[in-house]
Amino acid sequence: MKCKKCKGKLEILRMCRRIRMQCNGCRHEYQIHEVADQLDPETEEILERYTAIIYD
Repeated sequence: MKCKKCKGKLEILRMCRRIRMQCNGCRHEYQIHEVADQLDPETEEILERYTAIIYD
């Protein structure tokens, strides 16, 4: 997945009680629902491991 701002790679950022996507280039954070339409199979597989994703 690519960042909308700088085209860097988005990685899963797991924090206490929430999960976000963070760019490894510009460090911008996205809520999951902001990038849900861009999820690739690899990222979906990782996110499926979590029992709940909180959209805060």
